[in-house]
Amino acid sequence: MRHRQEYAEPATQILEGLPTPDPAGPEESRPRRRRWRKVLLISFIVVALLGGAALVGGGLYVRSINSGIERVDAFDGVPEESRPQVVAKGAMNIMILGSDSRDPENTGGSRSDTIILAHLPADRSSAQLISIPRDTWVSVPKSKDGRGGRDAKINAAYAWGGVPLMVQTVEQFTGVRIDHVSMVDFAGFKEIVDALGGVEVNVEKGFTTAYALNGKRTFNKGPQTMDGAAALDYARERHAFADGDFARIRHQQQVIKAILDKAASGGTLASPGKLNSFVRATADAVAVDRELSLVDLAMELRGLRSGNLTFFTCPTKGTGRVGSESVVFADNAKAKVLFDAVRRDAVPEILAAGK
Repeated sequence: MRHRQEYAEPATQILEGLPTPDPAGPEESRPRRRRWRKVLLISFIVVALLGGAALVGGGLYVRSINSGIERVDAFDGVPEESRPQVVAKGAMNIMILGSDSRDPENTGGSRSDTIILAHLPADRSSAQLISIPRDTWVSVPKSKDGRGGRDAKINAAYAWGGVPLMVQTVEQFTGVRIDHVSMVDFAGFKEIVDALGGVEVNVEKGFTTAYALNGKRTFNKGPQTMDGAAALDYARERHAFADGDFARIRHQQQVIKAILDKAASGGTLASPGKLNSFVRATADAVAVDRELSLVDLAMELRGLRSGNLTFFTCPTKGTGRVGSESVVFADNAKAKVLFDAVRRDAVPEILAAGK
């Protein structure tokens, strides 16, 4: 995958009052973040937050960020005849794929640890984000190279056919047409949270991590302020919980919401320095498909805040084994009701089905 474009000339990217980026800074820090930028989540955060006066006043700046974000061929080779039809015109569905290039457990495999279907209703007044557990047992279509074509964990689709096969697999599983794809390296959470000066997270249950950036870390129950390293450890831990990946999904959702809350606060949007650091850290962690315009989407979502977001997890029947593999079994009947409501842009029904 190509490296992202260099920054535009300073005159075209300075939001009034923002400091001009130091060419030496981004160049020095970029190599460790040039690992494959896993699409979606953080771009959604950016476009949801760069609204109002900050976006209008900084059009050239935002456009320079938009042009510099890495692009991926998300729909290359996806056969049109196999894709769900558009039912609700104006609604938008974004598949968010996340992985963690610096996870201590990462063994070099190319599977997506996080899969989220983000639904933006036609009126853009809210958003519903549905997490699909990575071990969900589904039918994976055959890739153009002949891999797949059998039942497997849903994240195997990425290993077998990259983003296009993930698109096909998620569309086949949900019946929802994917309009755009965003990929994020969750290791970028650290830089993003630090750019915001930390985030507030309410820890549901005290625990000690099995793996962490700098040794084991203990989280006490209750609300607390986390810096980037702590937030990343909190969002990636699964071994400390009986429900494993389900707990990790909940914690990732908590951190995403905390980032949104903090970034949407007056202190961030009103501070050119903080806003600049936040946007640049976000841009370094994300890649999007070739057709997604973050500028246009930011304008559409300029009024969206975390209070308008609802997080769900795809209905399941629990975990079990298929051969030697530990898997998650979807509750297909309940999932069909939920995703059919998404397909029709029936927000009240989505909210009811996701309870």
